[in-house]
Amino acid sequence: MCGIFGVVSKNRIDIPIKELTDTLAHRGPDNSGYYIEDNAALGHRRLSIIDLAGGHQPVSNEDGTKCIVFNGEIYNFRELRDRLISSGHKFSTLSDTETILHAYEEWGEGCLVHLRGMFAFAIWDKIDKCLFIARDRLGIKPLFYAEWNGKFYFSSEMKAILADPDFPRDMDEMALACYFTLSYIPAPLTIFSKIRKLLPGHTITWCDGKIKFSKYWDLHFAPDRGKDESYFIKGFMEILEESVKGHLISEVPLGAFLSGGVDSSTIVAMMSKADPSAVNTFTMGFGGNKGGYLDERGFAASVAERYATHHRDYEVMPSPEGLLDKIVRAFDEPFADDSVIPSYFVCKIARENVTVALSGLGGDELFAGYERYLGFRLRSYYSRIPLFVRENVFLRLTDALPERSDGHYTVNHIKRFVRSGSLPPDHGYFGYLNLLKPSIRESFFADSGRFQKHFDACSDLVRGHFNSTNVEDGDDSLDRAQYCDMKTYLPEDILALTDRISMQHSLEVRVPFLDHKLVEFCATIPSDIRMKTLKKKYLLKKAVSGLLPPEVINHRKQGFVGPMSNWLKTDMKAFVLETLSDGNLSRHGLINKKTIDRVVNEHITGKEIHDKTIWSLIVFQRWFELYAPATIG
Repeated sequence: MCGIFGVVSKNRIDIPIKELTDTLAHRGPDNSGYYIEDNAALGHRRLSIIDLAGGHQPVSNEDGTKCIVFNGEIYNFRELRDRLISSGHKFSTLSDTETILHAYEEWGEGCLVHLRGMFAFAIWDKIDKCLFIARDRLGIKPLFYAEWNGKFYFSSEMKAILADPDFPRDMDEMALACYFTLSYIPAPLTIFSKIRKLLPGHTITWCDGKIKFSKYWDLHFAPDRGKDESYFIKGFMEILEESVKGHLISEVPLGAFLSGGVDSSTIVAMMSKADPSAVNTFTMGFGGNKGGYLDERGFAASVAERYATHHRDYEVMPSPEGLLDKIVRAFDEPFADDSVIPSYFVCKIARENVTVALSGLGGDELFAGYERYLGFRLRSYYSRIPLFVRENVFLRLTDALPERSDGHYTVNHIKRFVRSGSLPPDHGYFGYLNLLKPSIRESFFADSGRFQKHFDACSDLVRGHFNSTNVEDGDDSLDRAQYCDMKTYLPEDILALTDRISMQHSLEVRVPFLDHKLVEFCATIPSDIRMKTLKKKYLLKKAVSGLLPPEVINHRKQGFVGPMSNWLKTDMKAFVLETLSDGNLSRHGLINKKTIDRVVNEHITGKEIHDKTIWSLIVFQRWFELYAPATIG
């Protein structure tokens, strides 16, 4: 796992490549390296995982005509290396980095179909003066790029690009609207109008100042209804076992996150099966006023006991003030998934003991584990109720319901379901994702008319994935919802969070559920088997029932999040009121203060849960103060 940065141009480049690359030192504290010529400058920061002695970057081919910088891990590199050696390629290292470079020599852009892992890399061809960049299929590793002032930039994080003091920091209005809608900014957008994210499964080729984008992979949901449950369970378990074994490749200490849920517990069970030595496991709990929050440490402890792991836990307290700056600087743009707080601390304690940690991320997307998937399945029953009753009785009744006093989301989920239940499927699913209810959205920004088109564009972006032709099932298919999340929420929220926070601690996190062969297999499982009747993760739970304690299989899903809803109206109330005061919000004048006062009041009094909107505002406020964009537009 590493940090990469580079600049290419038709003209001679004169930039402080070492200083700019060193902004990524947290991603690679062990070593640095640079390649510099008239038209290209590549930089690399290394976190040593494989080939500790010989894996330094950048790496060149035998005749020095091509050079690569790489971030990630290729789990099948040894098999590829043997194949390439048999074809005549000569290797000077034992690294997966050099394997990619020789694979590119052998197959060109076709090398990507042979790679099994997580990656973002750039290859410079000094003869043709061309740059080739690729991002992995699922978006596990990030890649940002920018064109400005005759130069093309790429980087693992935006901070290396922004370290150029002359680079413009104009804010993107659509990205801002998406942020407050979703709590993250979906690709290809970033908060800076001049910087973009490379989409997962895509490449960029830069030659002589011209850029070509290409898609080399996409996921196709094609349910195989000719197979039964036993076939899918057997196939899934075989590929998962293979994936976990591959993800254990390491020359440094390795462990796993263990939240107490089915996904992470499954990974720990499979790790213990693959390696007889005790697994290092790490989990989080929460202090302060937790309300209805279910602490899952007990479930994690039962799995740790069953597999005799070296287990450690940590308790997070509701004191984000000192942590907020670290979170904001990790992302370089507003990012408001509040699970970033426990993620920060679990990465911190993990890094004190290991360099690599495996995670159960991806299980919810593969096997329909989110509450919104259940809501989507219930739409078919709800639609049978006359529209007049839905809109004039149920909608009014649910809007008037007070939220639960303990901060749990039960009533809030009902409200979101009813508000979206009568919309077309794509609009309905977007309604589940949209954090701003219509009455708030209409007056959220001080200049509401100016931003309405951006709210609409954000909706179009997300719904475009929902309506993709890559899903073969019907218009109201659960497959569409899961595909949509695989293209938006998974890479740009869950995986972005994991990458940025883990690398802030110089920790590599691996995600065996997101091995692309496993993902492709799961996309052939009919949705009514992944979620049978109203049982989320039905097939996964059945497949791993012999590996995990019954209480882990059957307990209510909590998710790796904290009791933020309750914290904001109790322990953190004073912090909220101060951060969102008139004086602070007036620094940018973007947000309608009357609407924000209403949002905060509704949340504190329990009329409506607005925890994600309030946290989004807090994070944005601090981001603005730290990054001070010059203009908006």
